[in-house]
Amino acid sequence: LAYASRFEPKAVIDLATLTGACIVALGQGMAAGAFCTDEDLLARLQAASQTSGERIWHMPLYDEYLAGLQSLTADLANTGGNRFGGVGISAMFLKQFAEDYPWAHLDIAGMTFEERPSSPKLPAYLQRGGTGFGVRLLIQFLRDWDGAE
Repeated sequence: LAYASRFEPKAVIDLATLTGACIVALGQGMAAGAFCTDEDLLARLQAASQTSGERIWHMPLYDEYLAGLQSLTADLANTGGNRFGGVGISAMFLKQFAEDYPWAHLDIAGMTFEERPSSPKLPAYLQRGGTGFGVRLLIQFLRDWDGAE
């Protein structure tokens, strides 16, 4: 994220299975947590989510999460000190390296693997196993972005 600023990007989106905390917050297979510093970028991601069927849910990036990143031995801790607010604290950690451009973090921890038995009623990408979550979402996002520019 810090390296990306050298290229003066219009936006940066990262997808990661950062912690299990997003699964606790949103549930397994429900939606990816979407943390974003720019309302326009968030709106574009939400539109792509609706079109692609890959659900995201806007999560807060409260400044108070910074308290969970304080460290006695480093500039910044890379993990919170307790189990509370873990998904927000983790996203706030990433935000510290993405200050110069619109940025979104999608916590996809609960979306990457489908454990329910396969069913002919479900789309192929929601059958048991790896889902490839985010591919359809980002392709749709880029199509929409290209059409809007």
